[in-house]
Amino acid sequence: MNYQHSFFNPTSVNRRKFLKYGSLTLGSTILAACTNSQLATNISSAPASGKLDKITFGTSWYAQAEHGGFYQAVAKGIYQEHGLDVTIKMGGPQVNRTQLLMGGVTDFTMGYSADLLSSIESGIPVVGVAAIFQKDPQGLLAHPNQGIASLADLRGKPIFVSTIANTTFWPFLKAKYGFTDNQKRPYNFNPGPFLVDKQSAQQGYVTSEPYVIQQEGKFEPVVLLLADFGYQPYTSILQTRRVLVEKNPDLVQRFVDASIKGWYSYLNDPAPANALIKKDNPEMSDDLLTFGLSKLKQYEIVTGGDAKTMGIEAMTEARWRSFFDDMAKAGIYKTSTRYGDAFILDFTNKGASAYTSA
Repeated sequence: MNYQHSFFNPTSVNRRKFLKYGSLTLGSTILAACTNSQLATNISSAPASGKLDKITFGTSWYAQAEHGGFYQAVAKGIYQEHGLDVTIKMGGPQVNRTQLLMGGVTDFTMGYSADLLSSIESGIPVVGVAAIFQKDPQGLLAHPNQGIASLADLRGKPIFVSTIANTTFWPFLKAKYGFTDNQKRPYNFNPGPFLVDKQSAQQGYVTSEPYVIQQEGKFEPVVLLLADFGYQPYTSILQTRRVLVEKNPDLVQRFVDASIKGWYSYLNDPAPANALIKKDNPEMSDDLLTFGLSKLKQYEIVTGGDAKTMGIEAMTEARWRSFFDDMAKAGIYKTSTRYGDAFILDFTNKGASAYTSA
C-alpha cells in the first residue's frame, strides 16, 4: 500500500538497505552511454543495434496495483520492444527514493509534485518527465452514519495523519477548510485507533486502505478523495536526474513511451502484471489487486483529467503552476522557487491513440 512520500535526506536511508540496492545497480553504464541527441517528439522504438539499455526503476512502495502498468510493461515485453532491460525495485517505508536516484542506484523513480518541488527548492537536480496519476489517490476516511459527507464536515474532529502530511495535504486542508493542528493524531499506518473512534477520520489511499478497513472493521468507510475537493497535485510522477534528460533524451523517451503502453495494457488485462506483482510481494492478495484496480478506474486516477485527451501520464504547465501557487500561499514553498524546473513536457501529451494504435 502506497502510504507515504519520501523527501531527500542524506541521513535517512538505512545503510543496509542502501548497500542492498546499491549492489544491484552501481556500476551502471547508462550515463556513460549517454549521447547528445535532440529530444524525441515521436513514439520511440528499439535502437537499430538491438542492444538493450539496462534501467533500474524504483517504485514508491511494495508491489501493488498502483504499479501495475510498469509490471505489465515487463511482463508483456513492452520495455524490451523499446530497447530496454528494466529492473523494478520496490520501495518501502525506509527507502528514500530521491537519495537512491541521485546516488545512481536507480535511473528512474516514482515521485510526487510535492517532493519534486521540495527538491528543486533545495537545489537537487531532479525532474519529472511524465505523470502517471492525474489524481492523487490520497483521501480521508470516516465512519459511516456520523454525518460526514464532505471535508468541511470533518472540521474539529480528530484525524489520524502521518508526519509527511505536514508538507503535503494538511496545509491545504487548513487553508481551504479551516482544519487546525489540534485535530491531528499520529498515524502509523495502522487503522486500529481509527476503528475504535467513530468520531475520527484517517488518511488513506482510496485504492487500498478502504479495503483494509472493510476487512478489519467489517464496515465500508466514507471515502473523501482529496482531489475531488480541490487538492490537485500530480502523483506517481516518473522522475529522473536532469543530467539524464539532457544527455540521453532518447532513452528517457523510450522509457516513458513503454511505461504508458504498459498502463494502457494493464487497465485492459491486468493478469500478466499481477502475477509479477505477487511474485515481488507475496503478501499481496488477488482480492486487493482487484480492489485497487477497480478504484483506479472508478476514480479515474490514471485516465482522468488531461489524460482523456492528451494520453496517460499527461502534464501541463498550468496544472503545475496552480498546485505550486496553492502550496506557496499555504507557506510550504517560497514564492521565488523556480517551480518550472520540477518538470519537462517534451516526453508526453501525444494523445491516447499514439499509444493504443501502435
